[in-house]
Amino acid sequence: MVQRQFPKPAEIFELMQFKKPRLGRAGRLEAALTIEDLRLIAKRRTPRAAFDYTDGAAEGELSLARARQAFKDIEFHPNVLRDVANVDTSTTVFGGPSALPFGIAPTGFTRLMQTEGETAGASAAGAAGIPFTLSTLGTTSIETVKEANPTGRNWFQLYVMNKREISYALTERAAKAGFDTLFFTVDTPVAGARLRDKRNGFSIPPQLGVKTIANAIPRPWWWYDFLTTPKLEFASLSATGGTVGELLDAAMDPTISYEDLRVIREMWPHKLAVKGVQTVEDARKLADFGVDGIVLSNHGGRQLDRAPIPFHLLPSVVREVGNDVEVSVDTGIMNGADIVAAIALGAKFTFIGRAYLYGLMAGGRAGVDRTIQILTDQIIRTMKLLGAHSLEELNAAHVTQLTRLVPRALPH
Repeated sequence: MVQRQFPKPAEIFELMQFKKPRLGRAGRLEAALTIEDLRLIAKRRTPRAAFDYTDGAAEGELSLARARQAFKDIEFHPNVLRDVANVDTSTTVFGGPSALPFGIAPTGFTRLMQTEGETAGASAAGAAGIPFTLSTLGTTSIETVKEANPTGRNWFQLYVMNKREISYALTERAAKAGFDTLFFTVDTPVAGARLRDKRNGFSIPPQLGVKTIANAIPRPWWWYDFLTTPKLEFASLSATGGTVGELLDAAMDPTISYEDLRVIREMWPHKLAVKGVQTVEDARKLADFGVDGIVLSNHGGRQLDRAPIPFHLLPSVVREVGNDVEVSVDTGIMNGADIVAAIALGAKFTFIGRAYLYGLMAGGRAGVDRTIQILTDQIIRTMKLLGAHSLEELNAAHVTQLTRLVPRALPH
């Protein structure tokens, strides 16, 4: 029999400990425990067209869904009875240090998502000791990003435009500003069909119509920021106006070739990586060409829908060229465990795009800091549970990629 007694008021009051509520930006960011939590906050606070531009992908959005699913479809194999009181998350990539095995990927139109834009991303990256990558289609200039991250590592993502002199001038500006790595992007000969943007009538800058105004009513803070800060425009391009696809089609050139890569290789004095590689064969050709690195990427699922899954491609590419070039990967990363799995399977580095933008939309610079902190905590916890003291100790024995999509055998 359990002995029962009347509860004593003093004991009840001892259990009643209320935390002082934190309101506003700090409170909502502290409550976010995952990148998905930040995404939900971002969705509540951002007009639909801007959120969908960030969140969406091409056509049926199968490439993005498959990339995220691929990271979920893994099994970890931990080593036990190891002292993991301390783990080292630092690495060296493209000739320099990074405190963590991920950096911020290049994103276009970033001030549209939240007015602090690339400045928030660059300053947060610098504070965390990780690289920041500025897009050709960024809304903050090369020089301003350098001011925001004066002592950290800044990288530049280059589109080869139909007016080559624009690309050449940007390459020279990035080198002059001290950017130490250039990402030559090869997966955008034309723009992908981003149907969410077309359905939303999304344009740069945003146009005020009946639907836009109705959607803005519950989000006055976004419009206040947008209307009381400098005009939204491309910092590196001279003209805006039109849909995202129209702007990309005007800027890109389907005649891009290895000759363009050769010209940029000769112009650029530092590390050069090619972004958007999606086959083992192209990885081999680029390694033989002499690039310093490749980024396995399908552009976040925003170009060719049903494109290869970069995380699935990773082991094969590492086996083929891992001794010749540094292999990085992006697309689909939403958790620090995803990053650990990629490193274990041979990636030298990883990039976050949407995860960073969700944080930015949720809370500006503080939201980007929160993104980095969430991923850092997840990386450290995963490494400790795997029994790995450092990134170098992670290897293919720690991870199994579970099979969901299996190619059918070709008929004889």
